[in-house]
Amino acid sequence: MAYSNFTLETVRKTFKLEAEETADISSGIAPVIPSEQLTTILSRNVPLAVAIGTEKAKSEMIVTNVLVELREHFTRRISLFSGIDFNVDAENGLTGVCDFLISHSPTQFYLEAPIIVIVEAKKDEPTTGFGQCVAEMLAAQRFNAEKQNEIPYIYGVATTGTMWQFLKLNAQMLYIDRAVYSIQQCDKIFGILVRMVEQQV
Repeated sequence: MAYSNFTLETVRKTFKLEAEETADISSGIAPVIPSEQLTTILSRNVPLAVAIGTEKAKSEMIVTNVLVELREHFTRRISLFSGIDFNVDAENGLTGVCDFLISHSPTQFYLEAPIIVIVEAKKDEPTTGFGQCVAEMLAAQRFNAEKQNEIPYIYGVATTGTMWQFLKLNAQMLYIDRAVYSIQQCDKIFGILVRMVEQQV
């Protein structure tokens, strides 16, 4: 089994997770205005990515640019990885490729703990990525613990590029944000991502 084989139901049952499916993770977080450069890139890329309609196009043209902006916001004090193998626990199916990982480490040539945010891109609804995203969050939790970098929360993002939904994992408790944000609310999405990183400092 691999990350991509998990549904929300199977990952909860396999790892005995409790869940709050209408949590309020993000409503109180203030927006952060993205750079003019990101605004320009998205105004050009979003319509094209939507027209192409593939997961790859939305991931490359939208999600990557938002996450690169996040790294720049923190003056490259965090690292960003895309499409890397993240094999943590083969016996329990926590293996496979992660779309995006953000680590609270400036080291960019290899993955170093602590991992703080997992981003899973999907073609259709964000909810279709919940199972895979949560499995990757559990793997990040274990990876951090093995490296003696235990942190209280692992954050997750399930996104189609145009729609973004946020998750939080604390020990065996999973919180799924009730709000879904459109890329037209980029300042809000960016503010939530910034807060996720800041809360792990």
